[in-house]
Amino acid sequence: MKKIGITLLTAVLGGAIAVGGYKLFEDKQLDNMSFEERQEVYYANNPGNEVMSSTGNPDFTQAAAAVSPGVVHIKVTMTTRGSQRGGGSPFDMFEEFFGMPQQRRAQPRQAQASGSGVILTPDGYIVTNNHVVEDADKIEVQLTDKRTFEAKIIGRDPNTDLALIKVTASNLPIVKMGDSDAVQIGEWVLAVGYPLSLQSTVTAGIVSAKGRQIGILGETQQQPRGYGYGDEAPAIVNTAIESFIQTDAVINKGNSGGALVNARGELIGINSAIASPTGVYAGYGFAIPINLAKKILDDFKKFGSVKRGFVGITFTEINEALRKEKGIDDIRGLYVQEVMKNGGAEAAGIKSGDIIKKIDGRTIYSSPDLQERVARLRPGDKVKLTYEREGKEKEVTVTLKGEEETKSQYKDDETSASATEIFNKLGASFIPATDARKKELGINSGVIVTQVHRGGVFEYFGIERGLVIVEVNGKPVNNVDDIESALANTKRNIVRIKGVPERGSTLEINVPIEY
Repeated sequence: MKKIGITLLTAVLGGAIAVGGYKLFEDKQLDNMSFEERQEVYYANNPGNEVMSSTGNPDFTQAAAAVSPGVVHIKVTMTTRGSQRGGGSPFDMFEEFFGMPQQRRAQPRQAQASGSGVILTPDGYIVTNNHVVEDADKIEVQLTDKRTFEAKIIGRDPNTDLALIKVTASNLPIVKMGDSDAVQIGEWVLAVGYPLSLQSTVTAGIVSAKGRQIGILGETQQQPRGYGYGDEAPAIVNTAIESFIQTDAVINKGNSGGALVNARGELIGINSAIASPTGVYAGYGFAIPINLAKKILDDFKKFGSVKRGFVGITFTEINEALRKEKGIDDIRGLYVQEVMKNGGAEAAGIKSGDIIKKIDGRTIYSSPDLQERVARLRPGDKVKLTYEREGKEKEVTVTLKGEEETKSQYKDDETSASATEIFNKLGASFIPATDARKKELGINSGVIVTQVHRGGVFEYFGIERGLVIVEVNGKPVNNVDDIESALANTKRNIVRIKGVPERGSTLEINVPIEY
């Protein structure tokens, strides 16, 4: 009996070790999988009733029931600072020069905001919008069953307005990812989220359009020339990637980061924005295609940031005016304005003046057709580009380059590199002041601060959106090019900024820039 007992104990221990070892191996395998692969494994092990789209009168009860538990309410707590100007103390200039302006001494206060998110894996990976969590000090996630978890940010990307967060949990309900490329205009869709501080809400509509570029991300996302990814070829180019699915399903504030699903309950987009003259639903909602999001989210999980590949060109869409000016026959395609040194396009033989007609065999009608496809790839990946030169089409294979490879052309240009570095440290975006605004303020030059980014110098000094800046380092500025040019004349790492908050008054700040 003693021998039998020892034998049984040995067998039990051996089995436990084997099961534990297999579990560790299984967890390791899952950790190396993409989100799409993990979902395939999940649904293979947890088969459920397939959600079928109905015929005749639309019935979305099955899709709504399948998706709603996997869409969460995200509550964000953030710190904001009010703006308090001093009373004209003689010490103001001294304090500003040494980086201690009175504006900065405004008392911080807690603010709250909310949005939505979509659970992708049972262990708590959740996709949402970057703008929902970018300023968060604390992120709280609430499920439909009222369970609440604190979340951490895994990665976020302003260029696509995507973010990945995670909670510590298990066996969470998930939403099955679909194929946004297969979405058809006119197809029924559901928007699921937490609008206007309401609880889980489902609305229905159709897909109104695909590949929409509305400029909402491009207003704030700019990078120095050399990234080779934008609409035009100024010194600062737009790196935002917009290729939205447009829908008339009702979307409002709070829906941001929520799910856009098809009638089978498959996730095809992440709700991100609305177009409205009033700030509430007016019939036009926009979602980020899930096929674009898949790559971005996998990058977040694997690298913590987006690994973006670049063709190495700046381009503009062909319109009727450009067609006539350049003698172009076909209005379809993208006109290459500049080819970046050391970029993939230069290596493939593409030149300024070429017209990019197709990518991987697909006809290009607008910027998103190229941008979204390239945004799904990483440095080192290859794409086939068909371009037209002197009336003849050619096809080449372009190997995408990373940011540093594309920007390397500036390493020998100390002045340009220095000005660009200072511009990025400012942490702000600008647009030219209109003639009406200049007349109103009684000024002859000016740019308007449209965005103040967290962690930048402008935020540190309490410079707010809407301020009109008329001079940088003693030079009048009317656009972003003027700002960068003026920054090249920065002396002793001090940027001198002159602004006009209102007619008849000026604000002068000496901004120290550390390297």
